[in-house]
Amino acid sequence: MRDCGREIILSKTKIKNIKQLKAVINRLRKKGEKTAFTNGCFDILHPGHILYLEDAKKRADVLIVALNTDSSVKQIKDSSRPIMKLRDRQRLVAALESVDYVTSFSETTPERLISQLKPDFVIKGGDWKVKDIVGRKVAASYGGKAVSVRYRKGYSSSNIIQKIAHRFG
Repeated sequence: MRDCGREIILSKTKIKNIKQLKAVINRLRKKGEKTAFTNGCFDILHPGHILYLEDAKKRADVLIVALNTDSSVKQIKDSSRPIMKLRDRQRLVAALESVDYVTSFSETTPERLISQLKPDFVIKGGDWKVKDIVGRKVAASYGGKAVSVRYRKGYSSSNIIQKIAHRFG
């Protein structure tokens, strides 16, 4: 039998602000561990996200996922998004086994966050060409690397939202 209350507490401990995360990363570096960083809205979690994050985790010892804040999602998507508030999205992503830490950023890109955290790998899905990955140049400046992992067709939060609206709208 699983202790659901314990799982919620564990997922909450994965959610860190930038200051906390920098301290964690410094400790990990001293132990020789590699960090991978990815980002996104993760508005409606779906199997494509799960597979993507599992692939990203295979690249390093620790996977950090940065989520766009609600205002940032509105800027890059539209005013009807996000469907779920940041705190709820953070808890869902933090509950995933492949994810070690979750943080957030308010800009439209994570470039500033990448320059502060200096992860070994900046990872995006295969729908991004490596040359187009935001933060690639920043990562290269300190010896990090941008990586594109396999893209799974057929999964999209926007498509799920459209399907729901069509069926129940």
